Amino acid sequence: MGIIIKPIVTEKMTAISEKMARYGFRVQPGANKIEIAREIEKLYNVTVVDVNTANYRPKNKSRYTRSGMIKGKTAAFKKAIVTLKEGDVIDFYSNI
Repeated sequence: MGIIIKPIVTEKMTAISEKMARYGFRVQPGANKIEIAREIEKLYNVTVVDVNTANYRPKNKSRYTRSGMIKGKTAAFKKAIVTLKEGDVIDFYSNI
């Protein structure tokens, strides 16, 4: 399985991508910045200038149901924000 799990396509990330050449990806927790940069360059044929990563802990969630209270957690994940060279663009919607 690859290092990149999926791109983060939210309203906030789209606004950042349009203003600057920065894109967000959900990545494997064990991946480092060099591996992430190589994978992005190979997949999208762009030049990566900088990679910032953040580890997110799981959050506790609970809800009330008819049969009682259900408790659980969201998944922990690692997010990578990739800055591209001036003029490079990643189009996530090109194959739709």
